[in-house]
Amino acid sequence: MAEPHPHHTDPIEENIETHPLKLAIGVVIGAAAMIVGLILLVQFAIGAYGLRSPENDPAMSPERIAERIAPVATLAVEANAPAPAASAMPAAPAPPVATVAVVSPPAASPSAGAGKATFDKVCTACHSAGVLGAPKFGNKADWAPRIAKGKAALYHSALNGKNAMPAKGGDAALSEADVKAAVDYMVAAAK
Repeated sequence: MAEPHPHHTDPIEENIETHPLKLAIGVVIGAAAMIVGLILLVQFAIGAYGLRSPENDPAMSPERIAERIAPVATLAVEANAPAPAASAMPAAPAPPVATVAVVSPPAASPSAGAGKATFDKVCTACHSAGVLGAPKFGNKADWAPRIAKGKAALYHSALNGKNAMPAKGGDAALSEADVKAAVDYMVAAAK
């Protein structure tokens, strides 16, 4: 006859059953680790000096915000400024300079004040450089065919938009009178 196999038990179960003190120590260590983890999590959430808020964060001070959003550079363009003289041997390589074409409109009459102001505010962006086919300010050849159609057609195009030009030059807050004054100002400069 065969001998019966001895019953094998799990060593972990056997260890727990025979040593309840080891089980108690494991539970205490696990609970302590969980408590320490929760404390660290709470400190992270509220920060070392109280609740995290913009008032307590030095990076959110008005001075630091102003420093972060300050412009990186400025561009100053002077009309009719003489070009700087070129030297034979520069001391250090000059940084690249952006050039901007400035169109100086002719002297305006006092009645053209509103038209000039609107032109300077809205229209100059496209009409000074002829962007997307816009007639250039003061260019008689660009304006002649448009002027020939009459002011009513020019007013209609400026108020309602035409081709790439949006209605009122993209500034919906402009009044009809301001738009018409700007058209009159541009037409007067092209005659």
